Amino acid sequence: MKPLSISLLLPTRGRPFLVDRLLRSIGETTSHLNRVEVILYVDNDDTGSHHLDSHDVHVVRIIGPSLSMGGYNSACLAQARGDIIILSNDDMVIGTYGWDEKIAELDASIPDKVYLAYCNDLFKKGNLCTFPILSRRTCDLLVEPYPNEYQGAFIDYHLLDIFKRLQHAGFDRIRYLDDVVFEHLHYRTGKAPFDETYGNRGRFADDTAFLALIESRRESASYLLRVLSGNTQAKYVPNPRAKKPSPSSLFGAIASFSRDLLMDRDLPLCWRTYLWAWFIGRYMAGRGLLWPFIRKQN
Repeated sequence: MKPLSISLLLPTRGRPFLVDRLLRSIGETTSHLNRVEVILYVDNDDTGSHHLDSHDVHVVRIIGPSLSMGGYNSACLAQARGDIIILSNDDMVIGTYGWDEKIAELDASIPDKVYLAYCNDLFKKGNLCTFPILSRRTCDLLVEPYPNEYQGAFIDYHLLDIFKRLQHAGFDRIRYLDDVVFEHLHYRTGKAPFDETYGNRGRFADDTAFLALIESRRESASYLLRVLSGNTQAKYVPNPRAKKPSPSSLFGAIASFSRDLLMDRDLPLCWRTYLWAWFIGRYMAGRGLLWPFIRKQN
C-alpha cells in the first residue's frame, strides 16, 4: 500500500471539538498514519474551526464558501490523493485498531476496484452505508459520486441504490465490514445533544433530489455494468438533470412513488418496496400526517 492511500473526506461546521475527537481517534487506531490523510472543508465564516489540524495525521484544510453536502464532498475529493476514498462525519469516531489495514485488504481483494464498502456504525449497522467507502477508480467511473444536489443527506442512499442495481444485475460489489467500527455518535443514538448543525438540516430537504436523480443512478449503474462486463471503450458522461417537484397530494405522491420506485425493475424487489413505503411515510410525516415520524431527525 503506497503512501497516502486512504483519504477521509470531512466537511464540518461549528463543531471543532468533534473534529478534534475524530482526529484523536484516527491517531489512536491507524496502523500506518503516513498512509492516511484527512481532507477537511470549513466554511469561510466558521472562524472557530479554521485552526483545525492534527499532530498525528496529515490534514489538508480547505476554507471556502458554504456549499451543499454534495458540493463539500466533491471539493474534498478534488484535493484528495488517496486510492481509497471514505466519506466521514464530524460526529463519528473510529473504534477499531488497524481499520486502515482491513480496508486496504478489502480493496486488494477486488482487482477491478469497483465496489461500495462500509463499516459498522453501531447505529444503522449493515442496513446502510453511513460512511461510504469507494475506490478512486469507482469515483472516477461515476464522475460525480457525490452529486451537488444533495444538501445534507441521501448521499449514502444514492450510492447504495447504484450498487443495489449492480447486485440485482448479478454483480454484488457491496461489502460490509462488521468488525470495523466507525461509530456514528448521532443525537438519535442518545450519544450527542441536538445542536445547531443538526437543526439547520431540513429533514425532508433532499427527498426530491433523491427522486430526481433516479435516472442518473440508472445511467451510472448501467455504465458500471458495462465496465464490469469488459466494455471500457466509452466514458460515462452524466446527462443534465432536471429538478423534480414534490407531489401536491398524498394520492399523487403514492402514484408517483409507485411508478418511480416500486415499479423500478432494475432494483431488487425488497429494496424498491422499502423505498416506496419509506418515501410515502416521509411524505406524510413532512405534512404532519404521520405522527410517529414527526420527531426531528435526519
